[in-house]
Amino acid sequence: MRSDLRLVACSLRQAARFFIAIIGSVALPTTVLALDASGVRVWLPEGVTTVAPVIDRLFYVVLVITGVVFLLVQATLLVFLIRYRRRPGRAAHYTHGNNAVEVVWTVIPALILAWLAFYSQRVWSQVRGTPPPADLHIEITAEQFVWNIRYAGPDGELNTPDDITTINQLHLPVHQIVLVHLKSKDVIHSFFVPQFRMKLDAVPGMTGRLWFSATKTGHYEIACAELCGLGHYRMRGYLTIESPEEFQAWLTKTQAENRT
Repeated sequence: MRSDLRLVACSLRQAARFFIAIIGSVALPTTVLALDASGVRVWLPEGVTTVAPVIDRLFYVVLVITGVVFLLVQATLLVFLIRYRRRPGRAAHYTHGNNAVEVVWTVIPALILAWLAFYSQRVWSQVRGTPPPADLHIEITAEQFVWNIRYAGPDGELNTPDDITTINQLHLPVHQIVLVHLKSKDVIHSFFVPQFRMKLDAVPGMTGRLWFSATKTGHYEIACAELCGLGHYRMRGYLTIESPEEFQAWLTKTQAENRT
C-alpha cells in the first residue's frame, strides 16, 4: 500500500510541474515569462530576427502537444493506480485489451507526428532553404579560439585586397538581409546567437550559409556551441545591430583603421 501511495505522489508531482510549465508558456505573455523580479531572463531569449517568431511558434506547438499527451498519460496512470490497486480479497484479473482502443491510440499519434513532420519541414524550408537576395555578404572564419569576420571593401567583392576584417566584432545593419558564409580554419565550431534562433556548425573544408534579417538594434553575444578545445570557453564574439547609417560609419572607420 505504501509503494502505491509513493507512486501516486510521484505522479502528482510530475504532473503538477509540467502543468505549471505548460500553462505558463501558453497563457502568460512572453515578456512576463522572460523576466523575473531581478530582470534576468528565465525563459526563451528575445527573438530579434524575422524568422524567430516562426521558430518559436513551432516550439510552442510541440510543447503544447507533448504537454497535453503527458497530462493525459499521467491522469490515466493515476486512475489506474487508484482504481486497480491491490485490495484484500480481490484477485487479479488478466485482460487482453481492446483492439479498437489500441488502433485509436496508434493512429492518432501517427497522424499528429505526420502533421508535425510536414509543418516542421515547411519551417525548415523557410528558415534554411534558398536565401533571398542579400543586402550584405559577410564571411566568418572560426578558429581556435576567435571569430575572424570579413566584409567586402569598396569593390564589393569578398577575398580581395581591400576587404575589411575584424576579430570577434560583428556589426550588422537592422532590417537588411545578411548572408553569412561560415568557414572553419581548424576544428568544428558552431556559430550560435540565441536571440537570432540561429545555429550553424563551421566545418573544416566546407562553407555553410546562414541568412537572417534583424528586426531591432542592440548588443548580443556570439557563442561557440561546439566544444572546440581547451580554450572553448574563451571563444566569444560580440554582435552589434545598428541603423544602416551607423553601420556604414563604423565600416568606414574600420576600413581606415585597417589601412593604418
